[in-house]
Amino acid sequence: MKPYKENWQSATELLIGREKLDRLKASSVLIVGLGGVGAYAAEMICRAGTGSITIVDGDTIHPRNRNRQLIALTSTEGSPKAVLMGNRLREINPELDLTVIQEYIRDERMCEILDRGFDYVVDAIDTLSPKVYLIYNSLKRGLPVVSSMGAGGRSDPLRIMINDISETKGCNLARMLRKRLHRLGINSGFTAVYSPEPVDKSRVMPVSGERNKASVVGTISYMPPAFGICCASVVIRDLAGIPRQYSGTQPAAPEFLRKR
Repeated sequence: MKPYKENWQSATELLIGREKLDRLKASSVLIVGLGGVGAYAAEMICRAGTGSITIVDGDTIHPRNRNRQLIALTSTEGSPKAVLMGNRLREINPELDLTVIQEYIRDERMCEILDRGFDYVVDAIDTLSPKVYLIYNSLKRGLPVVSSMGAGGRSDPLRIMINDISETKGCNLARMLRKRLHRLGINSGFTAVYSPEPVDKSRVMPVSGERNKASVVGTISYMPPAFGICCASVVIRDLAGIPRQYSGTQPAAPEFLRKR
């Protein structure tokens, strides 16, 4: 082992070693959605030394975001999440190869971005249709995916689990996602971060006039960040080659990919 030298990555190198740190530096990650989950995932992936990151979000900061979102402050209300997060990541690592996409991506535009090629995709979208589309088209291109399920309505971080999507239970978003993906021929093949903790339905309120939202769920400050950190841990460990154990079955490639 080389002599210990102090720099912003020295503690990470001390833990995982130079070879694994170099793997992260050579990796490219796409993170879609920069809310309570995605922003924390992006920051942890950046702080681990990942060399190239693309972040995507078309939303702006709202006052209600301040209870749980990393970049939500009184001073940032109304500002684009993607721009704010990009500035923050550059402050962490000025050498980061960063692409900021301030858009709600879907359909052909999503495929265009995925075709750039990534070593990992983080799905932190909280709306079902674009979530399905991102996962399906990522897997179709052979890209590893970690997807966050619903953090809203939950308060116990010790119940968060990391499994193949086929192993998820007790999460309504995961159930709907499995159903939609099953129609597309996908029953497994990507990692899900979820919690089986029951959600009190009285904490779910219908809303109108919200883009891509039919309802809102009560949230607490630490749960979406915990989901985001779990997502980041999957990406970092897989890219660096750090073994991780699953609560259930290890994700296997979807059948339509195995037939190639």
